[in-house]
Amino acid sequence: MKITPDRLDALTELINIGVGQAAAMLNEMIEYHIRLQVPWVAILSREDLQEQLSKRLGEEKLSAVQLEFSNSLVGNAQLVFPKDSAVTLISVLTGEEPQSPDLDLFRIGTLTEVGNIVLNGVMGSMGNMLSNPMSYSVPTYIEDKLIFLLPFGDRSKTTVLLGETRFTVEELQVQGDIILFFNLGSFDILLSKLEDFC
Repeated sequence: MKITPDRLDALTELINIGVGQAAAMLNEMIEYHIRLQVPWVAILSREDLQEQLSKRLGEEKLSAVQLEFSNSLVGNAQLVFPKDSAVTLISVLTGEEPQSPDLDLFRIGTLTEVGNIVLNGVMGSMGNMLSNPMSYSVPTYIEDKLIFLLPFGDRSKTTVLLGETRFTVEELQVQGDIILFFNLGSFDILLSKLEDFC
């Protein structure tokens, strides 16, 4: 399946706007400047998805907050951090000194709420711009290697539309990724919505 350059540019800009609004929310919470990379957008098989994200995120355990969304568009949004970045961010938000790299229920709850705010900001903004309201699941926290964070089960033939943006808080040496997976079952609907957005 291919996507034209114009539609790819429109989708990249759509994700960029949504992520930018979410970064502004995070900036208000931590009061540090957040630097964003331009979103990377691609259509990938599950095998290629794992390979590409492994290059970008590494093979260490990650802390992730996941939010499934549905309606005419179906997919999964994730806020993903290396463990040390998650611990640093939580300490800034709670005013506590960084302690053990193991997160207790309170810290997991804090990170989950941050993920909820940020991911709802991304998806809400995109849904508004596409005039396509979305339904959301309750966000969940997962701490595991990348392969176990990938959505849509273990169906190796699954193809997804991926949008990924890295953000950095240089003063805190914190980095994270906002990753959007769109199930290609809703791809035609997304493309038709992009026609109006272009």
